[in-house]
Amino acid sequence: QVQLVESGGGSVQPGGSLRLSCAVSGSTLDWYNIAWFRQAPGKEREGVSCITTSKDPTTLYKDSVKGRFTISRDNAKNAIILQMNNLRPEDTAVYFCAATASLWTDKWRDAAEYNYWGQGTRVTVSP
Repeated sequence: QVQLVESGGGSVQPGGSLRLSCAVSGSTLDWYNIAWFRQAPGKEREGVSCITTSKDPTTLYKDSVKGRFTISRDNAKNAIILQMNNLRPEDTAVYFCAATASLWTDKWRDAAEYNYWGQGTRVTVSP
């Protein structure tokens, strides 16, 4: 059973940075496609970024975070990192990581494609 635990959320001012971590246990990280989703109050959950399995590594991003967010693997810690720079108030949300062993990359934004989810970590961006 794969377990995901997010950490690194917090409160920052606009323009600030945060580094989110998704620790994966119960399986080998390399076998899974891992995505970050976020959900703001009153809004639907949306895909932010995805990194595919090590066999065919690809990184994918929501348009509004391209150039500001970077997703990467930390194999030593069996974790997926989301480095978030130049944060904006509209980035405020609860951030979740999700995993699936099989994924069509054109469906990476679809939450229904993922089998395993973490509990989320809150990110607040405000002056």
